[in-house]
Amino acid sequence: MEGVPDSAEPLQELVAHARDTRVVVIGGGIAGLAAAWECAKVGIGVTVVEASPRLGGMIGTAETSGLRLDVGATCWSTRGGAVRRLVDEVLPDAVVVRPREERAWIAGLPKGAAAPLPPDTLLGIPANAWDEGVRRIIGWGGTWRAYLDRLRPPLTIGSEHSLGRLVTSRMGSTVRDRMVAPLSVDRFGLDPDDVDVEVAAPALNPALTRTGSLGGAVAELATDAPGSSIEGLDGGMPQLVAALHARLGDRGATVYTGMRATGLVRDGEAWTVVLAPEEGGHVPEVDPAPTEFTADAVIVATDEPAARALLGPALHDSAFAAAEPAGIAREVVTLVVEAPALDAAPRGAHVHAVPGSGAATGLVHETARWEWLARDAGPGRHVLRVAFGAPGTAPATAGLDDTAAFTLAAREASTLLGVAVERIVAAHRDSFRLVPPASASGQRERATAARAAVAKARGLAAVGAWLAGSGLAQVVADAHAEADRVRRGALWGDEQPE
Repeated sequence: MEGVPDSAEPLQELVAHARDTRVVVIGGGIAGLAAAWECAKVGIGVTVVEASPRLGGMIGTAETSGLRLDVGATCWSTRGGAVRRLVDEVLPDAVVVRPREERAWIAGLPKGAAAPLPPDTLLGIPANAWDEGVRRIIGWGGTWRAYLDRLRPPLTIGSEHSLGRLVTSRMGSTVRDRMVAPLSVDRFGLDPDDVDVEVAAPALNPALTRTGSLGGAVAELATDAPGSSIEGLDGGMPQLVAALHARLGDRGATVYTGMRATGLVRDGEAWTVVLAPEEGGHVPEVDPAPTEFTADAVIVATDEPAARALLGPALHDSAFAAAEPAGIAREVVTLVVEAPALDAAPRGAHVHAVPGSGAATGLVHETARWEWLARDAGPGRHVLRVAFGAPGTAPATAGLDDTAAFTLAAREASTLLGVAVERIVAAHRDSFRLVPPASASGQRERATAARAAVAKARGLAAVGAWLAGSGLAQVVADAHAEADRVRRGALWGDEQPE
């Protein structure tokens, strides 16, 4: 193959070149660690700088009441296989598990009712409006309106990009508001009208055209749908962060925490990363702390505001730096409760609230979902993650002290689960910006524009959920791809092997 060395001497030169190449990764979340690993594993010298005192970003842990609780990301989608491959590389002895419970319920229905989400749905859209489970959610009036979808002439069918408008036009507002919106708001912080159906479910519009109805399209696609598409780690996701940190150390990479990158400057053929120490970090075996690093390439793996603040001046692009970050404010309260009535998981693993029906957008019953966590918690003790914050609405917990926030979360959990949640053993709260998924309207174009601006600068890349879309599967796959682009450019320049 042209461009690839076929003798020992060029290979030795390539190994030496890799060893002499320096890459700085700014940000020690999962995107930054995955990108750093892609470079370090081929022998490139890697330095990771993270502003906070810990690594992992949205993968974290909190110790409370004798339990180590995952906070942030607790699992990954199997789509594409990128996360599983990473786990196999850096944590080969890990026990990969799938949820033992995945049923979802919709709460906040009229008169305070709740009902299980029927299995034959896609993005909350039902395949059969006459299904008893669907009728329990949308009522007789909603059922008759949804049935009109089957009667509409095929010639009225078009390719609608907005999920909310598609559902409303075909099945009516009740299906949109009670079945689709609870999922999109709780999971992604998006109104259904702001979900691009062409990205969220690219096969849906073609199937609609073939079958002549939206319900028929869902039924066709549901037939081919796989089983569980979620995996996690027995013992929690922070194991992956610890393993990446350890493996980076094995490959000679240096990892700094409590070290903030404050500037990024192109200096001839190299980049200079300007640093400022933060309290509570770890600067390995260096005294005094470094004030800058020089690198052949830089991968920016921070959140969107920090990335734009660094990249805008480096690219001499004030508009890039000034762009408003996307997403909504979200707060999650994790409760450890004594509630034996929850041992039977009466409302499955997920409860999504009809928007506006309460203060919370929904909850995840983690001990119902993960057997290893239920084992660690013991009988009668449960872990619940209650989410707050919807589009256009600040989290109801914002401004509350911990006691008030935990009390509100327990009250919302009681309503969503239909079980009194009164005895709180321990609690933890996290606030963050919920990054839009790739299916958010305009997100793909926004990310493409940002990527194009960054790609103009040699030896520079940006990774993270704000570009890849939310979800570990997207973030890790994107980090791998961008790190591969950077390392190819650093090792081969413009004459890369085919």
